[in-house]
Amino acid sequence: MIEIFKTNVIKKEDADCLTNQLFEIFPNAAINFDLEDCDCILRVENDEREFDTKEIIMCVKREGFHCEVLND
Repeated sequence: MIEIFKTNVIKKEDADCLTNQLFEIFPNAAINFDLEDCDCILRVENDEREFDTKEIIMCVKREGFHCEVLND
């Protein structure tokens, strides 16, 4: 399963911190930010199990950032 999120994360340090937190929840997922994209993309891919997008959004929002599923 692959999900793409629009965020307002602009600093690499913040993206690294959020990535580490998300790895704690989804240890086998591929998680990365594209801060050069206009939507400051967060991409989460996990082949082993489906994940709840709400859990990812809540994790990012807890740290004070906006996060929403990016629709095609």
